[in-house]
Formats: sequence, structure tokens, C-alpha cells
Amino acid sequence: MKNQANVTVLSSRAGDLTRSGIKTKMLNEEQLTGLQQSAQEWLAAATRIETYAEIGLILLIYLAAYALAKRVRKFFSWFQEPPPGVNLEPLRRLSFRFGKLLFPLFAILLLRLSVEFSQVHLDGGWVMKFALVVAMLLLFNSFINLVVTHELAAIAFRWVGLPILFLHLIGVLDDIVQILDAMSVEIGNIHVSAYGLVRVILFGSLLFWLGRVSNSTGQTIIRRQEKLDIRTREVLAKGFEIGLFFLIALLLLQVMGINLTALAVFGGAVGVGLGFGLQAIASNFISGLIILLDRSVSVGDFIELEDGRTGTVTELSMRSTTLETFDGKDIVVPNEKFITTTFTNWTHKNKKQRYRVDFSVAYRTDVRKMVDLVKAAVGKHPQVISGPGIPLEEQPDCEIDSFGDSGINMFVEFWMEGIDDGRNRVGGDLLLIILETLQANNIEIPFPQREVRILNPSQGREPGG
Repeated sequence: MKNQANVTVLSSRAGDLTRSGIKTKMLNEEQLTGLQQSAQEWLAAATRIETYAEIGLILLIYLAAYALAKRVRKFFSWFQEPPPGVNLEPLRRLSFRFGKLLFPLFAILLLRLSVEFSQVHLDGGWVMKFALVVAMLLLFNSFINLVVTHELAAIAFRWVGLPILFLHLIGVLDDIVQILDAMSVEIGNIHVSAYGLVRVILFGSLLFWLGRVSNSTGQTIIRRQEKLDIRTREVLAKGFEIGLFFLIALLLLQVMGINLTALAVFGGAVGVGLGFGLQAIASNFISGLIILLDRSVSVGDFIELEDGRTGTVTELSMRSTTLETFDGKDIVVPNEKFITTTFTNWTHKNKKQRYRVDFSVAYRTDVRKMVDLVKAAVGKHPQVISGPGIPLEEQPDCEIDSFGDSGINMFVEFWMEGIDDGRNRVGGDLLLIILETLQANNIEIPFPQREVRILNPSQGREPGG
């Protein structure tokens, strides 16, 4: 009985193995048959007259797109290539680069219309769909080459953006998103998924890059508006920077999935606490707005601070103002200083300044003749304002200042454009000119002298001397 049971079990197992082998063989035959059918379908599709019709239609579309793009570039001057050596404005440069994308854009538009036509009249239109995918990938690559000038950003767009676009065009991206979204971790009430992390990294990087490029381009455009004065341009540039930063921050919070309503309540509570600790920063920020609006300080002004430090304004920011001294140092002054303390703006309304240099001549000098000689010599300096069309009060003038112990103290007053210091050092040149003029006309420059008189010589002698 036992041997009979073993024979029955072995027979059953042998039957199972036989059926499994038969089933596996049938599956292999079915797969092979499916591959053969697919190959036959592809071969049949490649040899159909509709396929060649689609290829011909694609060629006609590209020819039409090329002709249309050439016509549009010729009609609109903004899309035309500028002459060599011309420094283009940002918008003009962007429009020229966009003009190079007209051909692939028109091709994609016509291909998209042809896809709808081919699906109805050409039984599927798979060639047209494939051509549309390739055209969109080439357009994105052309956009990277023409618009994205930063090397690292171009690499990121090319190796990350292109694969994502390709997966989206072939309809696989949604499935990948679902898989990544399923890979999640729950930490309390916080839901963290792989898709969320990838989305924040990708879109966050894209927003930061767009913000940086938009800020640089926008401020360049604003500062090139010559119809606006420099202070208005600075106000608009800073306002654009703040608004763009605020918009990028809101978009980034949306990408991160943070509820802005709850954030507003939390921000109000935190803002009150931070207000006490950030009073200086807030004060400098508001002072910067006041300076830009009341136009008391602007780029290029020569400023003398209350402590005696001087410099030319080179940068106005929302927190501080930078002064460049004549020896190349930068003085960073908080904006609050220009509101709460006294300062001197030498070139606020008028770039012309009046200066004087002092010298002395001997008492026996013919002063009237000497004055004419000195005024004529000083007026020849290229930076001194003089000439027949200049008002009398702005002409160089030489006068007596006082009578000194050794000679007559004289001074020369003159007007010039800018500050008599640093690169525009004129006072030293005029002293040399005056010295040479006096020497050429044999006019003596006095030096300190003392005359000692002994009124009663006998009082200084000793008895018996």
C-alpha cells in the first residue's frame, strides 16, 4: 500500500511538471508570436502610403515654418540681427534671441495642427506624433543655448529638464509621479514624499534662477531709462527688487505646500517680536526709502560726514550708502545717519564749487600789476572756469587778505567743476602756477624776518667793562 501511494504521488508530480512545461512553452510561443506580430505591424506601417504621406507633410511643414519665420523676422526689426559691435539693451537682446526661435515655434504649431488632421485622415499619424516630440525637444534645447547663459544653469536644464520634458511628451511622467508620491513618510501631521522633495528641489532651483535673472535684467532696464532722473531710477529698481523677492518667496511657499493663511497668522505674531530686535534694520530700510524719495543723496554726490570723513556716493542700497574716498577706501554708512545727523552734500544741486589758495608777496610789490598777472595765469588752467562768456562773479579773482608781519597776504578765488581733491586736485597746480608767475616777474615772496634793536647799549655793560 505504501509503495502504491508513493507511485501515485510521483505520478501526480510528474503530471504537474508536464503541465507546467507545456504552459511555459505555450507562453514562450505566445510572446514570440506577439513580437512577430508587432514587427509585422511596424513593417506594414513603415511601408504604407500614409506613412510616406506623413513624411512628405512634415517636410512641407518645415519649409512653410522656415519661410514664415524668415518673413516675420524681416517685417519686425526687433527680431533682426544687429550690426556687429553694438551694445544691445536687455530687451533688444532678448527679442533678437527669441527671433531665432520663431522657426521651431512655427514648426511645432503646424505639426500640432497636422497631428489632429493625421489622426482623422491618415489612420493614427504616429510619424507626425514622433516628429512633434522631436521638434519640442529640439526647441527646448535651442532655448537653452540661446537664453540660458550661465554654464551651470544650462547643464541643469539640459540634463534634468530635457528628460522630464521627454517623459511628459510620451505620457510616462504621470506614472513616475504616482510612484514617487507613493514613496512617502508620515512624521506626525507632516507628510513627506519623494515626489515632494524632488518638486521642491527642481522648482525651487528654477525660481531662484528666474528671480536672479529677472532681477538683473529688470534693474538694468530701469537704470537705462534716461528720461528718468537717477533717484527715480534707483527707487524703481529697489522697488522692483523687493516686489520680485516677495513674489518668488510666495511661489516657493506654494511649491512647498505651506498654507499661507496659517503662515500669515504666525508671521504677525513673530513680526511683533522681531520688530523690537530689528529696529535698527527697519530704521535703515525706511531711511533708505526716504533718501531715495526726497533726493537728498544720489549716486555721484560728494558727501562730507559730521565726523569729517568725505567720499563720493557709489551705491545706494536699502540698508546703507557706500562712499568711496579718494584713496580707494569704501565707507559704508547706515542710511539712518543721513536722517538723524548733519552732513554736507557738496554737489547736490550744482557741480560747480568755489575754492581759494593763499600766498604772500613783499610790501614793495606793485600789487595792482601782480593781481592782473596772477588772475590771467590762473584762468589758463583747463579746469578753472574762465572766459568771456562766464559771469564776473565766477571769474578767477585775486584780492588782498591781510597785512602780515613779513608781507602782504593774498588769495585767489576760482570756480571749477567737481571737488578740488583726489583726481581733480587743482589747488596744488595753481600754487605752482602762481609761484612760477611771481618768479618770472621778479616778484619777491617774503619769508619771516625779525629786527632786533638795542635801545640803550650802556645798560648792557658791566662796571669796569
